Parts: sequence; structure tokens; C-alpha cells
Amino acid sequence: MRSPTTRLTPRGEAALSWIAVAVGAVIGSAGRYGLDLLLPHGLSDVPWSMIIANTLGSFLLGVLAAGTWALVPPWVRAGLGAGVLGSFTTFSSLMIIAVATAQGGELAHGPGSLEAGSLGQAVAVVVGSVFAGLLAALIGIAVGRQGIRRGLRGLRTVDDEEDA
Repeated sequence: MRSPTTRLTPRGEAALSWIAVAVGAVIGSAGRYGLDLLLPHGLSDVPWSMIIANTLGSFLLGVLAAGTWALVPPWVRAGLGAGVLGSFTTFSSLMIIAVATAQGGELAHGPGSLEAGSLGQAVAVVVGSVFAGLLAALIGIAVGRQGIRRGLRGLRTVDDEEDA
């Protein structure tokens, strides 16, 4: 059994990180697929599942980055960040939906022309998603920092009690 102070070799850390990302990717992609099943949409519909996934993922990554990244090993950061949240959120889906929206939802029927009204909707989806993600990340960072402050106060209280 490994003692808590034993460090992994760089190679071992890399291998553990890779495994954590792979396991996390299974969890994140399954969650994303579940959200798509819960909130289905066509290429010309408002992609609520994608917007929710990207916004929620931005929030959660903000909480984790500000609240726990310094406290957990690199493989945990890799598994949660690149693995779970990287596969739960998706930039490529946002871009495909934007193009399909701009082409009036006719992505699968060959090159379509961009329609003025649809192009405006596509821009709104992209800008709205980016803005929602940015706002969610900012709120998540604030929540994560607040959690760290509360945790540190709790540690000081325990330390103060032990000193008394």
C-alpha cells in the first residue's frame, strides 16, 4: 500500500491522468447524451441541451478551478476538467448548430445559402452561448473562491480549538 506522502513518477502521473481523462470522458459524454435525450432538438430548433451543458460546464469548471484545483492532484484535475467537463460541454456542437441555423436547418442537404433571418439567429445562439458561459464561469469562480474561504475559516476554527 502506498503511503500518502509517496509521489508518483512523472510517467505514472501522466498514465493516471490519461486514465482519469478517459473515465471522465465516459461520464461527461453520457451526461451530455442524457441531456440531449431529455431536451431533444432539431438543427433548426433552439439547442437548449447544448446551451445548458455549456453554461453548466462553464460554471462547474469555474467552481473547480477556483475552489479545488490547488487542493487536488493533477490527475484529478485532468479527469474532471478535460475528461468529465470537456466531454460534457462542446464547442464543435455550437459551431455546427450555428451553421445549420444560418442555413435554415438544411445542413444535411448539401451546401445551403445563408439566410438573413437565420444568420441573425445563428449569431444570437453563438453570442448568447458565449455570454452565458462567460457569466457562468465568473459566477462559478466566485462560488469556488467563497467555498475555499469558508473551508479555510473552518480549518482555523479547528486549529484554534486545538490550541486552546
